[in-house]
Amino acid sequence: MNSRLSIVLVGIGGYGHTYVSALLNHPERDDFYIAGVVDPYPRGCDHYDELESMGIPVYPELKDFYEEHRADLAVIASPIQFHYEQCLLALAKGSHVLCEKPVSARIQDVMEMEKARQRAGKTLAIGYQWSYSQAIQELKSDILQGKWGRAQRLKTVVLWPRDAKYFQRPWAGKKRDEAGRWVLDSVANNATSHYLHNMLYVLGEQMHTATRPKYIEGQLYAANRMENFDTAMLRVITSHDVEVLFYATHAVKRLLEPTFLYEFTDGMVSYGQRDDDSYQSRIVGLHQDGTVKDYGDPNADRVRHLWLMIDSIIEGQELDICGAWASSSHTLCINGIQEAVRAIPRFPRELVKYDAKTGITWVDGLDQVMLAGYGNWRLPTKGDATWVKDSQGWDLSEYTSFHGGL
Repeated sequence: MNSRLSIVLVGIGGYGHTYVSALLNHPERDDFYIAGVVDPYPRGCDHYDELESMGIPVYPELKDFYEEHRADLAVIASPIQFHYEQCLLALAKGSHVLCEKPVSARIQDVMEMEKARQRAGKTLAIGYQWSYSQAIQELKSDILQGKWGRAQRLKTVVLWPRDAKYFQRPWAGKKRDEAGRWVLDSVANNATSHYLHNMLYVLGEQMHTATRPKYIEGQLYAANRMENFDTAMLRVITSHDVEVLFYATHAVKRLLEPTFLYEFTDGMVSYGQRDDDSYQSRIVGLHQDGTVKDYGDPNADRVRHLWLMIDSIIEGQELDICGAWASSSHTLCINGIQEAVRAIPRFPRELVKYDAKTGITWVDGLDQVMLAGYGNWRLPTKGDATWVKDSQGWDLSEYTSFHGGL
């Protein structure tokens, strides 16, 4: 009988490739093995030939794997619309689960996933990578200990150009997929979701929770060919009346890596672009008395959550850092703003440009509008650009179910 930890990998293309690479490139560890791979198109993974040479069985669906095997851990990196059903199946089959972000498309699904976890007595961890980093864990601990005083307001901006290929995935930018499953894929619910989630996570009342949003408002737009939005400017009010601002877009030429400023009564914590145009890749806190604390780089180990998960199962301990409940605060925000803005406005055609060489679609002046809003701690208004729409809001204080306007 094999005493090593057995792992099934669900989805080995896209970000799933990162998990495959991590597991195959750590020969010094002999305490786990890959029991199987689940992917309807496995040859899209660069490591497919290596997996095949190792004799690792490949299945098109997770249920097919469980008909012949078991797994101590299921690592799920499939598209958003499959997270709910695959997590429920894996938990019911006795597997711990590490699922990629976001946890699921709808808040009611997230709550069912948490109930399933409790019934199974297993761990369900969600892969918001920053949450597991040493930098964020130390920062959050200091916040909870009152070392920064009370949180006042937080803001984050991300300008991430994406080319046409990015939007060619069958479910990219979709509200629902062809089978009718909710996806809600967008700039805020996929590529930049870590950074919206992180603001909620560091304000959580415990190390394993995120603060609850009670209200959200904002503006959503699209420039690329997609059903949902590629640009979001959001304002969230938490249950403790802390303001959270978030600006993210794919519809720009200019690249600006994640940048944030968190203000507290006893100082501020920053990361990213600085006033002198240099990039600060470490989270740094500045107290009012001038003392500085360097928390380090939150990207130092992008798969730390994978190793923490494996080690916790082997050691018989619970990994309680960022589960379904902590992740649900982000899902609440996404559901709320999608309820508020049901018809996604498109940018004026005359402002939308396309570069055939790079495959990038961008909007003239969008980066300046977003950076001005970020700099001034506010959402854009009609005085900032002719295309700006009024912000729409949604009450999240007793919100428990997303229906998407149906």
